[in-house]
Amino acid sequence: MSTRALLVGATGTIGSAVAAALRAEAVEVVSAARSGADESVDLSDPGDVRAMLARVGTVDAIVSCAGAARFVPLLDATDEDWSFSLANKLMGQINLVRFGAANVRDGGSITLTTGVLAERPMPGSSIISTVNAGLQGFVRSAGLELTALRVNAVSPGWVAETLSAMGKDPSAGIPAAQVAQAYVRAMSTVVGGEIVPAHP
Repeated sequence: MSTRALLVGATGTIGSAVAAALRAEAVEVVSAARSGADESVDLSDPGDVRAMLARVGTVDAIVSCAGAARFVPLLDATDEDWSFSLANKLMGQINLVRFGAANVRDGGSITLTTGVLAERPMPGSSIISTVNAGLQGFVRSAGLELTALRVNAVSPGWVAETLSAMGKDPSAGIPAAQVAQAYVRAMSTVVGGEIVPAHP
């Protein structure tokens, strides 16, 4: 029986690379994103997440490369900046686990996305660093409770293609295809509650 995976955020830079890496491993990928994918989903809307999961049904894995959070100087950040980021990248991915665990076959996996700014904050990253650190705490604790499946996360650093699109030196980042291999490893690990780095 082939492996079936729901990939949320499948149309982004990392998500597209993860889709290609999974298909190279003969995984049947059901793609989800705000638009341009097999399934449409607004990660910030719990009802929309539930509806998408109901349509997709049973899978062997859920992989999230989705979730937006804002890069804003601390004293310039508005209530809306915080609310948007918490609802999207933090609660959106937490809800994929809360609601999606029932969709995953026993022995399957859910892989989320955090980021290097949890460990290496920089000026302007207060929101993103908080969200990423919160996700890492959630993954570690969920891994202790959800013993029928494995909940892990990948922590990417700067992606070369993203830096290039921003007009910056791509050599300071890691190619998306290389980052994608961290998601393949996270899906195949036999333990839960792990944060898999995809940065130097």
